[in-house]
Amino acid sequence: MFTKEIVEFLEKNEFIVIGTCSDDMQPNVAPKFLLKVEGDCIFLGDYTIDRTWSNINFNPKVSLSSIDLDSLVGYQINGVVELVEEGDVYESLIDEFNTKKISLSTKRVIDGVHKEKPYKEFEMIFPERVIIYKIKATEIIKIRPTGEVERKKV
Repeated sequence: MFTKEIVEFLEKNEFIVIGTCSDDMQPNVAPKFLLKVEGDCIFLGDYTIDRTWSNINFNPKVSLSSIDLDSLVGYQINGVVELVEEGDVYESLIDEFNTKKISLSTKRVIDGVHKEKPYKEFEMIFPERVIIYKIKATEIIKIRPTGEVERKKV
């Protein structure tokens, strides 16, 4: 189970980086859309169906990473992925995906106006096909700016 501190830390980000490994041991890292943190699971949306998806089909063990640039505290979360491809949970997460997509687009427009520096693309345009990854955490690693590492098995 994630602590309130970790949930708040993760939910400050729209994206989280996921690390996977292919069948020929080639590592891959890519940002994915953070949808929800619940219990000991993190749900990510993937709209670029490519290397991450194929790597997960080969090896469902993944590593997630994120850092807070203000505090310089980071987390690495290791876990196992389950694909969520249908049913009520899938439909609910797709609704969450669409809501977050609109929220992020709105935030980018406001931010661009406020900074008087428009983005090249305001609207987040995602393809119709979205895959949902449910990552069940097995280990949480907190990395402090001092280099101190705190490991916790889930």
